[in-house]
Amino acid sequence: MIRVNLLASDQQAVKAPAFSGLSANKVHLLGAGLVALCVAGAAYRHLDLQSQQANADRQLAVARAEEKRLKAVTEELARFEAQTALLQQRVALIEQLRKGQRSPVTLLDQVSRQLPDRLWLTTLRQAGADVTLEGRTTTLTALSDLIGNLENSGAFNRPVEIINSEVENGDQVDVMKFTVRATFPMGAIEPPPDATPARPGAAARPPARR
Repeated sequence: MIRVNLLASDQQAVKAPAFSGLSANKVHLLGAGLVALCVAGAAYRHLDLQSQQANADRQLAVARAEEKRLKAVTEELARFEAQTALLQQRVALIEQLRKGQRSPVTLLDQVSRQLPDRLWLTTLRQAGADVTLEGRTTTLTALSDLIGNLENSGAFNRPVEIINSEVENGDQVDVMKFTVRATFPMGAIEPPPDATPARPGAAARPPARR
């Protein structure tokens, strides 16, 4: 005879749905947890990105402000350099004009100091550094003394040249007419502080040459 235990089958049938329902709840809970973790991770990442973006924006703002400040400083420095260059040019021009004004006075003073006895000048011309002297003398020695005095003065470049010389017959004494050319550096020699400028027409006598 075959016996079938229907009660055991009914109990198993009753227990099975309860077990299945519990497993489904765990799966749902696990899925919900995973979703919550993903949402939390995404939210954290979003907040982190926002923080980084805000930090980057602050740094960019600081960099732009510094760039603006440096640009203003650079422009101010460029204006200062331009003004400095302009002032230097003006100073150089004023100094050049001052030397140009002082040069004729220095030239006349130096020439007058070097004139020996028995010699006088009739013409003095200056064109830049070139100086031409024309005059008269009663002796050839005086002309030689003039050349030596000009070369030894330190105010004129060597050599001082005699362009021409000729004798003019006078009523009582013969007179030598001469032309001398010298080079006078503009503003190279300044008159001594205690030097008294020579009066017009006055010729200072140099020390006697031995």
